[in-house]
Amino acid sequence: MARKKQQEDQPAGAPLWMTTYSDMVTLLLCFFVLLFAFSTVETQKFDQLMQSLQNAIGVSSSGILDGGNTLFPNDFIDQSLMGDLTAGQRNELENFRELQETLESYLQEYDLETEVLVSQESRGLMLRFQDNVLFDPGKAELKPRSKEILQDIAEFLRSPELKDKDIRVEGHTDTVKVNPTSIYPTNWELSTGRASNVVRYFIEEIDMDPERFSIAGYGEYQPIAPNDTVENKSKNRRVDIVILRSEYIVPKSQ
Repeated sequence: MARKKQQEDQPAGAPLWMTTYSDMVTLLLCFFVLLFAFSTVETQKFDQLMQSLQNAIGVSSSGILDGGNTLFPNDFIDQSLMGDLTAGQRNELENFRELQETLESYLQEYDLETEVLVSQESRGLMLRFQDNVLFDPGKAELKPRSKEILQDIAEFLRSPELKDKDIRVEGHTDTVKVNPTSIYPTNWELSTGRASNVVRYFIEEIDMDPERFSIAGYGEYQPIAPNDTVENKSKNRRVDIVILRSEYIVPKSQ
């Protein structure tokens, strides 16, 4: 009888703590609804951004890796970010695009478009040379033909639109070890030696301002393709000349 009496004294329905819990969940739901209401998502811009990122890392819509493209010059940036740039930045971007078109025309005229690639990236305008264009395998001495190409490139680098732009020259290799008889003990020295010789040619032979240049050698550690085939290794053996945008220029010490 005592047990029956105790059961009759308990209130019907859910326990009392459930009321407090449900109130808390309801308040949290209202909070997140308000956050969503205050935010705006522009579907077109989001889709363009995702496409841009997929292109940049070489991922197609199917999720398959293929050749990557640069992130900078696309409709997303043109339509969505151009308004955020200053007048000087917009003018600089237009100058870089005009320069890119001029360089691409030159490369097509001399059948070099497969050896020298011109593209825009976040840091600026990049010229990518496959190593066989400038150097013999395993060496860092400039080939005679490459000097003619660099002379033409120097004319663009000295144009009024670019005369105040800094230039970064970067050397890269594949994973093949250097010949033991080489003066370069590792790919670090080989990649740096190649970048250094390109800069020295611009400064010593063409009389360009040395303060505009910086160099870097990355060895085999910044590949753009897996080092698993002869073709991919050829892609990784490269020298990049980057004409830096203003915000990437390090101020000179006084």
